[in-house]
Amino acid sequence: MTQPPPFPVTEFRSRLAVLRTVMAERHVDLLIVDQREHMVYLSGYWPTAAMYQAVLVPLDQEPLAVIRALDAPVFSELSWFTDCVSFGDHENPIKLLADTINARGFGTSVVGLERDSHFLTVNRALELASLLPNARIVDFSRIMWEMRQVKSPLELACLNVAAEICDRAAAAAFAVACAGVSEREVFAAMTSEAWRSGADNAQVAVLASGPRSAILHAALDGRELANGDILHVEPVPHFRGYTSRLMRPKSIGAPTDEQVRSAETMIQIQDEQFRTMRPGANARDVDRVVREGMLGAGLRDSYTNITGYTLGLKYPPRTSDFTRVFLPNSEWQLEQNQVFHMYTTARGIAFSETIVVTREGGKRLTKMERRLFS
Repeated sequence: MTQPPPFPVTEFRSRLAVLRTVMAERHVDLLIVDQREHMVYLSGYWPTAAMYQAVLVPLDQEPLAVIRALDAPVFSELSWFTDCVSFGDHENPIKLLADTINARGFGTSVVGLERDSHFLTVNRALELASLLPNARIVDFSRIMWEMRQVKSPLELACLNVAAEICDRAAAAAFAVACAGVSEREVFAAMTSEAWRSGADNAQVAVLASGPRSAILHAALDGRELANGDILHVEPVPHFRGYTSRLMRPKSIGAPTDEQVRSAETMIQIQDEQFRTMRPGANARDVDRVVREGMLGAGLRDSYTNITGYTLGLKYPPRTSDFTRVFLPNSEWQLEQNQVFHMYTTARGIAFSETIVVTREGGKRLTKMERRLFS
């Protein structure tokens, strides 16, 4: 596959400039960034979660990182930042963070915190506040999640690669899926192809079959596929941290006429939804196409889940980004170059695509044929 170039420093600086505009509007002198996606988005460096690490973004000085000494070589390799403070495993990273803030002259400043970060636990936040008694700590939740909604050309290029990995992985799974084959063999074929094609994450797929095919988040089992099963696959590869996703069903043996009709109806309804995904469209109207279409067709008795959610830069522990979701009460408008995972499921059959918003409607980045395979 054609690999996009690395993100240039100019793109990182552009992101930093946008962030600083928001900081200035909120009168934040220093921002502590510790959510993994946001550290990568600003610095290029992805930290492990074994110990607390953070990026400090002053309003009018160069940013710096507070990192684990063990990870310093990775930081030097990945980040465009030139300033960092490292700590040994015997040290308290929260205390070093506070000491660094004081030493850099921000001990009496307005300090922003991502209170919705997975890594700023209650204990860590309380400890940090106690170590910065003269600072005014303010909430900076959700802002950077919102900032990352519209994708740059290079981000779209990464999502395109991830989407192609999805296509290849699902095809590899279906190539080996037949009666008598273990789910684990299918999973191995799918994940092996994902890694060969460039995936950089460990959990690259979801798989379920037979009576469990309707369980979208099923744990991997070792059952053997049997005639009459519906096999559900969902590759979820990351490429440079950017994730695309795809759901496809395969009938083990000949599908029933009802299954074929159900699949065809689901595809028609979802294709109509994609056509509505233009800049300025209201999310609730986009959602209504699938929600009411599926209920009206009698494919489901109720529809409690969302019909799509944000895709982009994504790192554990959060497996999906629900910054933007499609629900009946979703009061937000689509923007060009937003990317979403749009999905629907019924009767053990599921279809989904990675969709980018364009002026012509939703464009599929995942290209695999849309049908019930058999």
